[in-house]
Amino acid sequence: MMEERVIETASPEETFALGVRMGETARPGEIYTLIGDLGTGKTVFTQGVAKGLAIEEPILSPTFTILQVYEQGRMPFYHFDVYRIGDPEEMEEIGYEDCFYGSGLTLIEWGGLIEELIPRQHTEIRIEKDLQKGFDYRKITICEVA
Repeated sequence: MMEERVIETASPEETFALGVRMGETARPGEIYTLIGDLGTGKTVFTQGVAKGLAIEEPILSPTFTILQVYEQGRMPFYHFDVYRIGDPEEMEEIGYEDCFYGSGLTLIEWGGLIEELIPRQHTEIRIEKDLQKGFDYRKITICEVA
């Protein structure tokens, strides 16, 4: 069963604001997968989610460390960037299960690369550009997967 909604944003600020709203309503144990090409605004969206969780420190994509944990918000925030994961076994070494089944919000950039590890129930967020609609236009599809 999948419930899908599409939101269009016209600026990085609107994409950030959508992330803030999702962070404000996030519940412990939820998992968001973030899918989109390079430069679509995944980091901007993630920074908004962190703001919605009341995290004040700067949010950078953990491209080389794979995982960054933020503890000082209203719940732990587990931020994964799995772009450089060559083998799902690398996720075992990081201890991903402690995050996926923990008491915080897990957000996984490039989640499609480790699909087999992601619990069936999660929220998929797909960000797409359409240059015909403008440089900053984004189509954001949010799909509740159960």
